[in-house]
Amino acid sequence: MSAARPKSSAAKSAALSRRRMGLLPSVIFMSRWLQVPLYLGLIVGQTVYCVLFIKEVWHLVSHAMSLDETSIMLAVLGLIDVVMISNLLIMVIVGGYETFVSRMGLEGHPDEPEWLDHVNAGVLKVKLAMALISISSIHLLKTFINPDAVSERTVIWQVAIHIAFLLSALVMAWIDRITTHTHPEHYHDLAARHPAPAPVREVAETE
Repeated sequence: MSAARPKSSAAKSAALSRRRMGLLPSVIFMSRWLQVPLYLGLIVGQTVYCVLFIKEVWHLVSHAMSLDETSIMLAVLGLIDVVMISNLLIMVIVGGYETFVSRMGLEGHPDEPEWLDHVNAGVLKVKLAMALISISSIHLLKTFINPDAVSERTVIWQVAIHIAFLLSALVMAWIDRITTHTHPEHYHDLAARHPAPAPVREVAETE
């Protein structure tokens, strides 16, 4: 009879962790699943935005002959705004679930998002801040295209909010950089757990 293979150190430590976890820690750890209805609610919001996008496209197509260039540009910017908010929702749903609830097991999947293999709480916050800056830029551009539709006070507030978004993103990126350099072993472990796929090399056919 062949001898049983010894378990790896990672498997042993995982088994010990499961055995040592008491009732209260188990309940606290399982409470992360309470976030699932929140992400499902965001999926419902994503659906509503899809309906809004279709409605705006239909309005643009049906009134294309009667709209001037400025109105068409504003309508297109509105569509871009909806798309960017939808991208923000996808980032929160997928990245938040992967970071705070459970692994999705997408490693090696052909449709795995490029940013998901190195996402963590810090990276997710920076990406969300960049998405908010992009959305704010679209709103500013719409205001600058048609400045007569808003008051000067509104323009000042929009610019101030946009600058606040920019400063917040810079601060979060700086904090994430400091954290990465302060605790590099944590990020090395994450990279070892989720290695990037090796590039496919073309092999010349030999006769």
